[in-house]
Amino acid sequence: MKELSAYALTTLQEGEFTLYRGQSDGVAPILLVAPTDEFPSPGSLQHLEHEYALGTDLDANWAALPNRLIRRDARLMLVLDDPGGVPLERLLGRPLAVAQFLRIAMPMATAIGRMHARGLVHMDIKPGKVLVDVASGRAWLTGFCIASRLPREHQPAEPPEVIAGTLAYMAPEQTGRMNRSVDARSDLYSLGVTSYEMLTGVLPFSAADPMEWIHRHIARQPMPPG
Repeated sequence: MKELSAYALTTLQEGEFTLYRGQSDGVAPILLVAPTDEFPSPGSLQHLEHEYALGTDLDANWAALPNRLIRRDARLMLVLDDPGGVPLERLLGRPLAVAQFLRIAMPMATAIGRMHARGLVHMDIKPGKVLVDVASGRAWLTGFCIASRLPREHQPAEPPEVIAGTLAYMAPEQTGRMNRSVDARSDLYSLGVTSYEMLTGVLPFSAADPMEWIHRHIARQPMPPG
């Protein structure tokens, strides 16, 4: 692989981590995951290391494979093989036509099923963690930084501000406030939230703070879009 300086980087997504696509003449493109904060927390760095360690459990047919951990300007970054496509979240903000929804949702569900068959639970399925190529009808999962090899585990109740994952898409049991274990069905809940957003253009719930997000998912039914 070429040195990172040889790649022209374009930003695909921003959040706790920034996802870049790197392109260079004569070689395959790469994806680069870097902490967005200049001084990332130890937890963020551990998440990158965790995703890299899961590389042997992943398959290029349904996931962006971790390639190597590198340091640039004293910052830890994760290099991934680039399967192609764009983050699903780039296509949202409006309802998708049913045909387009099916062309994305079917390979996305297949990717999640294949991941579960490998004994992994993603724990953070959402549009920002799925790469899609609508033209070819393919989808790949990314962002395995909190994925679990355990088929079932109990999530202790923690302050909502420190719960790992994304509350807007999170299954109620992942909050630690339900007497149920976290397992593959938790990813299917998040897939359902993502599918709702794809079809309606909005999330099934809205909330102003982390505790309200938790309450919405546990105690409320989504309202039909107006």
